Order: sequence, then C-alpha cells, then structure tokens
Amino acid sequence: MTEATQTQQKGILMSDSALQHVLELRAKHGKDLCLRVGVRGGGCSGMSYTMDFEDPSNIQPTDEIFDYEGFKVISDPKSLLYIYGLMLDYSDALIGGGFKFTNPNAAQTCGCGTSFST
Repeated sequence: MTEATQTQQKGILMSDSALQHVLELRAKHGKDLCLRVGVRGGGCSGMSYTMDFEDPSNIQPTDEIFDYEGFKVISDPKSLLYIYGLMLDYSDALIGGGFKFTNPNAAQTCGCGTSFST
C-alpha cells in the first residue's frame, strides 16, 4: 500500500496510486466529476462498497467532502458510520489488481474484498 496523499486525517484515505488512477478515469469522462464512496446492503459478507463518479451539483448538504488536491471525494453520513478511516488503494497487477478497500471498521471481509461486515 502506498502513502496517503494528505497530511491530516480524513474520513476516506486515498493512496497516491488510487488518486492517480481515479484522475485518469475521470479525464476519460471529459467532465469535472467527483467520486462518491459509500456502502449498501448486500454482498457475500453483508455490506458492499460502492464507488462511482458523480456530478458536483449532486452533492448534498449532509455529505462529507474530502479534498485531494482539488479533487473531491464525497460520502453520505450513513455510509461513513461504516467506512470512516477507509483506505482506498489501487494496483495495476495482472492478478489481484484493481481497487482495494482497507476498512478499519470491518470485522470480516469476503475473499474478493468488495464486501464486509461489522
């Protein structure tokens, strides 16, 4: 895992490689989008991570906003109850590559790493 890009504690942490990859993906959309990270019920362990680009005009007054060099990562307060302190990392390895969620609140995670339980 690589070092997080910020110096202060944030509710959602991103490694340099995750931030770089997200910025590359956003550039392909050709719009100024932010990243929404959250959870929903389901998955093999009870809760699944969600992550998608979103137009900044959809940010709600209750959303938490984390700034990474001008790029906004947002999450709703209910999701943050389960993922506060989450580290989002990215690897381009052929086997086991992709985004990786490391959640300090997860008591159990599934083998694929996309769902968890508390």
